[in-house]
Amino acid sequence: MAKTRAQRKAERRAREAQEQRQSKSTADDEARAQHDTQVPVSGEVAEAEAVEAGIGAGASEEALELPEAPAPARRSRAEKRAEEKARRAEEKQAREEQKRKESERLARKEKQASQERQRGAVIGFIVSCWAELKRVQWPDRETLIQASAVTLVFIAIAAAYLGALDALFNFLVQRLL
Repeated sequence: MAKTRAQRKAERRAREAQEQRQSKSTADDEARAQHDTQVPVSGEVAEAEAVEAGIGAGASEEALELPEAPAPARRSRAEKRAEEKARRAEEKQAREEQKRKESERLARKEKQASQERQRGAVIGFIVSCWAELKRVQWPDRETLIQASAVTLVFIAIAAAYLGALDALFNFLVQRLL
């Protein structure tokens, strides 16, 4: 169907208006981009604002430090030595405490072993078996039922398989003889 002159004129005006809006938005985008690149604040202010924004986002201050940022106040050699000495003393104390605990544990084991030797061979064996059974992690009811069921199913499958093989070989031997 042919368009009338008025329809064609209206379509042309709509196209021109759309092109005008697109060119205006492109010009606005360019002006906005140029404005955004011209920062009206100093670098120090922008850096402080960026650090605050980073802290607000959950980052630590140490993670936001710039490499060119001034270093924190330096400690003197004497302070470093004192800290190192204190750290070594703490480590030595921890090692000594660990050795003391280990020797106490070893003494308890030796005492228990000597008591078992005094009881006699059979009673010592029974006592050690009982101690070992106390350390066993026994399964709960559900785990026990599940493991038993799996075992029984496997046994049934193996029995059926071996029974079928037995019947097959029995049949073959009967035919050959």
